[in-house]
Amino acid sequence: MSYLEDMAKQIDTIDINGPEPTKEPERQYYFMAKMKHVVKEKSERLGRPLKALINTFGCQMNERDSEKLLGVLQQIGYEVAEGEDDADIILFNTCTVRDNADQRVFGRLGVLKHKKEKNPELIIGLCGCMMQETLVIQKIQKSYPYVDLIFGTHNLYKLAELLYTIHETDAPVVDIWEDAKEIIEDLPVERKYKFKSGVNIMFGCNNFCSYCIVPYVRGRERSRNPKDIIREIENLVADGVKEVMLLGQNVNSYGKGLEPNVTFAELLQEVVKIEGLERVRFMSSHPKDLSDDLIKVMASSDKICRHMHLALQSGSDRLLEKMNRHYTKEKYLEIVRKMREAMPDLAITTDIIVGFPGETVEDVNETIDIVKKAKFDGAFTFIYSKRTGTPAAAMPDQCSEEFVKEQFDRVLTTVQETAKEQAARFTGQTVKVMVEGRNDKDESMVTGRMSQNTVVHFKGDASLIGSIVDVHLDECLGFYYMGTKKS
Repeated sequence: MSYLEDMAKQIDTIDINGPEPTKEPERQYYFMAKMKHVVKEKSERLGRPLKALINTFGCQMNERDSEKLLGVLQQIGYEVAEGEDDADIILFNTCTVRDNADQRVFGRLGVLKHKKEKNPELIIGLCGCMMQETLVIQKIQKSYPYVDLIFGTHNLYKLAELLYTIHETDAPVVDIWEDAKEIIEDLPVERKYKFKSGVNIMFGCNNFCSYCIVPYVRGRERSRNPKDIIREIENLVADGVKEVMLLGQNVNSYGKGLEPNVTFAELLQEVVKIEGLERVRFMSSHPKDLSDDLIKVMASSDKICRHMHLALQSGSDRLLEKMNRHYTKEKYLEIVRKMREAMPDLAITTDIIVGFPGETVEDVNETIDIVKKAKFDGAFTFIYSKRTGTPAAAMPDQCSEEFVKEQFDRVLTTVQETAKEQAARFTGQTVKVMVEGRNDKDESMVTGRMSQNTVVHFKGDASLIGSIVDVHLDECLGFYYMGTKKS
């Protein structure tokens, strides 16, 4: 039995009237036990179970954080709500990488005002990256005073303790940390999928790209002990997980500061040795830290999926320097060449920003040139979003809307043409596909993903979900395949 399972079984035996533990995670299990008592009493008073809803914005890191938050909420007695109308607690796990994510959160908060008026006992909470910005908190406290709980990225594990503080004081709680050095292990997690899972291998970022707010809201890099990572994955595999995605803001810099030092390539070598684990993915990767050793490890194991997400951002050396990316167009293309030489079937996806301060048509031409040469299988193409507090926000020559729209369309068209051509290259092959669920539009079909992360639809029933099957790729329709399951 794992430590986590043991603590979950013992939660009802914890003396909630005893002294508060100072050591983690015992302290949090103590507050989970206290909150379980509170939730039970309220549920009995209302004559129904209490329900919780988590609305997640942003990246895979946030998705994994939300699984941890839900794990705590279920541990203390909440059931999952179908929507905001039947929820007793609503948590927004926020993202602040782009302004539109902020505006979506503020829009949802405005709607919740009426729900709070109808149900004063409704708990409204905000956590995640947005909450690490002082101006955001000030705006929430001024414009949305009915918010009960605000906490950030460094103390998510304290959810039960913070909820108990609200219960005891009957007052809003704001608990924001500027940074965190300790990584708290062995807390509850409620996974979205039974057959695959994200696994954090590190937290924070040291890169300080000039446009990016992440280092300011996620803090400095902290790598988990490799033994803790391996132990977590072994427990996941024992629970039916076949695929893991190793998560970090920049997984390629994993291990810096650990004693003894462990590189990401070395960690991967240990992960693929785990019996029963069938697939390994990872993201995100920064080009400046991508080593030849990593390419060798990837090429040497069939367990490591043939997909690399390698953010480019721009093809212009001038802009890459202004962005503080620490590589050139030539260096990036050399990395792509090495990876494709070692793994001809590798799918490479990327991120591209259009409209960075001072960008010219010539700069965009350089980006289009690298898209054609690298032959990306897909790209998330974004319009530059000005983030207060980053160096880029104070740069002169912010681009006009008209210029950005025109250049964005040019880049997007090139990306789509290249990606469509790349996707089609597997037509007629039989490949391994992990089935992830029923098809949204046709219940007689299921949907899964190739090792390259390409989506495949084919005839099948729910019994296939979570399994890896052989599928013949009959036809490529843009960016996905229609296939036939092999007997």
